[in-house]
Amino acid sequence: MLRADSYADWKNTALEHDSKSGFEAWKAKDESKSYDYANIRSRIDALKEHRRQADNIGLLFALNEGIHGNQGGMGKSELYKMAKFGTKHLIEEYVDEIVGALEHISSIPESGEITKEDKLDFFERASHCFGRSALMLSGAGSLGHFHRGVIKTLFEHNVLPTVISGSSAGAVSAAILGTYSDEELPAVLQGDNALDPLQEKIDKRPKSLIRKQVDPASLKILLEALIPDMTFQEAYEKTDRMISITIAPAEEHQTSRLMNAITSPNVYVRTAVMASCAVPGVYAPVMLMAKNVYGEAQPHLPERRWVDGAVTDDLPAKRLARLYGVNHYIVSQANPLALAIIKGEQYLPVSEGAKKVLRLSTHEILKSGEKFSRRYLRKIPDLGKTMSMFYSVMAQDYKGDVNIVPNFNFVDPQKLLGQLTSTEIDELVIEGERSTWPQLEQIKISSKIGHKLDEILDHHSKHNIKRFYKKRR
Repeated sequence: MLRADSYADWKNTALEHDSKSGFEAWKAKDESKSYDYANIRSRIDALKEHRRQADNIGLLFALNEGIHGNQGGMGKSELYKMAKFGTKHLIEEYVDEIVGALEHISSIPESGEITKEDKLDFFERASHCFGRSALMLSGAGSLGHFHRGVIKTLFEHNVLPTVISGSSAGAVSAAILGTYSDEELPAVLQGDNALDPLQEKIDKRPKSLIRKQVDPASLKILLEALIPDMTFQEAYEKTDRMISITIAPAEEHQTSRLMNAITSPNVYVRTAVMASCAVPGVYAPVMLMAKNVYGEAQPHLPERRWVDGAVTDDLPAKRLARLYGVNHYIVSQANPLALAIIKGEQYLPVSEGAKKVLRLSTHEILKSGEKFSRRYLRKIPDLGKTMSMFYSVMAQDYKGDVNIVPNFNFVDPQKLLGQLTSTEIDELVIEGERSTWPQLEQIKISSKIGHKLDEILDHHSKHNIKRFYKKRR
């Protein structure tokens, strides 16, 4: 599996491993203490019986009883950690049966028993209750090319969520997804495609013990070449992807912001990304720019300056849940500090319950430390601001429901903000692809129902006033 050159090869060897280890038999067996297999089996049998008898009213009633991604505990991550590929066949059968039932209800002709309004009402409620998946791209400095391999794999397998957030280096990848159409993306995501106009110059530079760092001027050239000159609203209208960029305030007594087509439709995506990449102490804080009603660029909140979004909210899960109804999070995590925390938790010789208690206790201690520093370091504002930033970074939760992390344990500090060669970039992109393969089947199963609901609602969108006005065209 480690030597596989493609996902197809990796999948074949993973299935062979499951066969030899006995987990293929485990997948075929319904019973397990990890989930309520009897409840799921009875749901499947009921749905099949309604469809066999052509009882559309009964089928709709059964579906109205609830469509859940965690039906009977089937969404537990431990069910995907046993076998190398996939999980219990019962779970896959349940998902396929739900998808088939949704397609059936969507395709039947409207009648007095099930009207057009009944169908639309059901699909709207089902989508709202089921929720949707989001892809969150962490801060990572120059290691952010890892994200390109992740999104390339998700895009190729048609499981890329439409809700995407990014902070710092992750903001660059989020902006690419939000400003390039499905037809344009493949050319941008290719690992051998140099996105930086200065890349040829970097590759020709003689090797040195001290790596040249990415300076603000070079970063600005990269973002101007990479990200089109458009606002968040214009980006959404072009791609239908709901991208969000996290930025943090440079001043005290301000809160971090999540920039997107809902909260800041007229702000230019590129300036938000530039702000999110402005590492405190390395790059100067950035002023945002927005397009006014005359189509002219003007300052957005001109009295405010913004810095690296990963400092305060690397993975804005709560805000995405509130804005977009997200309840399932796929995290591409390449933040060295976050990786160290995650790896450290893995090797703690205690139970998961004890780890949760320790995590909560640590967060409370950090909160108390922040309050203490704010109170007693008022006369030294720079030190107080640094301490608040430290507490904020350490207290964050850096994991989601599905976590895609690189295999490397050590990161050369010079690489974090350093200029990488084409070979190093290609290696990071490939690492992103390979790290996604083991998670791909879980993502497919977890998001299949949500994708089907979105597809059905888009098909019926001409009947839906709210969706008809979601764009400003």
